[in-house]
Amino acid sequence: MTMQVVNRKGEREDVRFDAIHEKLSSLTDGLDTNWVDAANLTKLTIEGLYDGVTTRELDQLAAETAASLASHHPDYSKLAARICVDDLHRSTKDSFSAVITDLREFIDPESGAHAPLISEEVYDIIMANKDTLDDYIDYNRDFNYDYFGFKTLERSYL
Repeated sequence: MTMQVVNRKGEREDVRFDAIHEKLSSLTDGLDTNWVDAANLTKLTIEGLYDGVTTRELDQLAAETAASLASHHPDYSKLAARICVDDLHRSTKDSFSAVITDLREFIDPESGAHAPLISEEVYDIIMANKDTLDDYIDYNRDFNYDYFGFKTLERSYL
């Protein structure tokens, strides 16, 4: 029996070394691949998996594993952050203004009450300039953080 992962749609699928390796390899652009070994990271990540793990948990494990290898080469810290950023991008909207709308329309999960996380004034300014802001914000810059930088931002703002 093969180990399975639960994807973002809630469907179970077999854990595939090549799929995980392909994803991790795609995040190594510009890193020193003489030191950063996506195949070894894939192997170490799979060793820590269990049947029914979610893809988010798999990403988190891969990121933590990469971060633990940063003592071998600092590019592992960058790769760890890229794994986290990739996961974050999969769970957020593609435009800044759409994210701001979600924050303005936030519903508290416990009370069910409207609980905006952005003031009306800030929301109105952003919406009045949304095309400019959406064009200006480059989400690819998120991939420039190292793991410590990303985790600091995540704990403080996300």
